[in-house]
Amino acid sequence: MLPFKKILFPVDYSASCAATVPYVMDMTRHFSAELTIMHAYALRPMFVNRDIESVLVYSDLAYADPKVMEEARQIEEQRVREFADKMFPGQHAQSMAEEGEAGFAIHRVLEHQGADLVMMPTRGSGLIRRFLLGSVTAKVLHDVSAAVWTGIGSAIEGHAPAVPYKSIICALDETEEAEAVLRAAAALAKSYQANLALVHVLETPPAAPEIDFTPYRQDLIDAAHAHLRGLKGRLNLDVPDVVIDAGISDGIREEIVRRKADLLVVGRGHDQGTFSRVWSRLYSIVRDSPCPVLSV
Repeated sequence: MLPFKKILFPVDYSASCAATVPYVMDMTRHFSAELTIMHAYALRPMFVNRDIESVLVYSDLAYADPKVMEEARQIEEQRVREFADKMFPGQHAQSMAEEGEAGFAIHRVLEHQGADLVMMPTRGSGLIRRFLLGSVTAKVLHDVSAAVWTGIGSAIEGHAPAVPYKSIICALDETEEAEAVLRAAAALAKSYQANLALVHVLETPPAAPEIDFTPYRQDLIDAAHAHLRGLKGRLNLDVPDVVIDAGISDGIREEIVRRKADLLVVGRGHDQGTFSRVWSRLYSIVRDSPCPVLSV
């Protein structure tokens, strides 16, 4: 995975998107990577009141008229080109506009042009959108095989960009992908000369009258520590680690705050392609993280 060679930056011209630019610029320069900036636009509205017949008729005609579609494409290409020139002055970046729903457009670009890394804000805002994480981000996390960098817009806008990264946390579980995730985090930390720390969240069941896990809690913690020691030993790493008994997203957030981390590295899981992944814990981790998250 590392070093990143091609980075895709989908943009929607929002404040959250603009706040992501310093992170994209840093990652691009750090790895001397190619940068592609893309914007997805739609001629046909996704949701429309069917009582407004004129809107529907205009939408259908615009969508079917090749001249209108070509004019729209030129306008959108000019707009994304101006964004690239303004936000990345003096840096060569390919710019492109893709017609269609953003999630599908991003996937299409990745299939045709390829990229090692997609960088985008989550756009989580409001109770419903925060809960859903943002449909475009959720789709990208679910569908693409490239690494995905995400950051909550409000969290990014509230402070000066913490780049280059000085403190990186790697959240690990006990799945088979843990070693690959740790390798990626270690390589990134070494590349940035950043401090690396590991966190494992147990999330033991709450006490219940029929089953009391209290006597086994320390055994679970010891087993988790042994697992982390084994991973570090295989990779010859001497870095701190902690095991936390808490909710997963809460425990990881707590460690990020405690260590003032600039970046969280997590795995993506092996169940890609299933509907249940839309509601998996990866999304709550990304949604609740106070720092950017790199999911690999």
